[in-house]
Amino acid sequence: MIDIDGVELWTEEFGDVTHPPILLVMGSMTQGILWPDEFVGRLVAAGRRVIRYDHRDTGRSATFDFEKQPYTWHDIKDDVLRVMDAYGLDSAHLVCHSAGGLLGQLIAVEHPERVRTLTVIGSSPLGGHEGAVIMRALTGQPQPEGSLPPPRPEFVAHFQKVIAAPPPADRREQVERMIEEARVLHGTALPFDEDAERRLQERVLERARDLSALVNHRLAHAACPGFEPEGVLDRIKAPTLVIEGTHEPAKPGHSAIIADRIPGAELLMIEGMGHMLPPQAYEELAAAIIRHTTR
Repeated sequence: MIDIDGVELWTEEFGDVTHPPILLVMGSMTQGILWPDEFVGRLVAAGRRVIRYDHRDTGRSATFDFEKQPYTWHDIKDDVLRVMDAYGLDSAHLVCHSAGGLLGQLIAVEHPERVRTLTVIGSSPLGGHEGAVIMRALTGQPQPEGSLPPPRPEFVAHFQKVIAAPPPADRREQVERMIEEARVLHGTALPFDEDAERRLQERVLERARDLSALVNHRLAHAACPGFEPEGVLDRIKAPTLVIEGTHEPAKPGHSAIIADRIPGAELLMIEGMGHMLPPQAYEELAAAIIRHTTR
């Protein structure tokens, strides 16, 4: 546990402290353990010091009464820097997933001296307002010309059903819903291991101080309409690797836009991968990140 500026965050470190540091940044409402142990192990075995953590209001990190202690996505972004500060890191290789990729992009813009390299997986371009694109898709509104590609139909259908459903009646139903969401985000190309996902989601529930606190991330985003500055990605100087699965259901095609807007960025498409990090992709993902962080 670290406590900086009164924010208590759960963190976990692997590998030799003298090795190049990689800080793993997960997406919104997601615990750090969603960076799979086997994937982390590959990075460590290749000579990297790896740190993962729980965002505020997720997992074992501090939970907030949002009405009394409101915060914004800028605060969540600053938590990334708080973790680095706690470990004495002036800079690190940032590897970011989903909405964590927005955090990484903004840090690379605002604090270039702290980002050795940037890797963005399954994310959207900063300033693209991906949340608005998804909301329009879920509510059946047309997408304005020039907006980001919308999510795939199976993603839209699932979350329309989620929005209309009553809260889960008990823990068992909660786990079943979490598994179904993971199945949709996994994509349709690769086999989905339901038993492994059930064990993971049971672990997520057991680790959560307060699962209902996840909604605070949505409130924090709504409280910060100016979080995503537009037209700034060309200011990123860190060598950037952008990764997307060929079966990405939530943000299809967004990675190519990121790579196009960041000077010198490399785009890697991983065959069969959806939005999640499946076992079938661990080797390719880890190898690509090791190559990238050796630059």
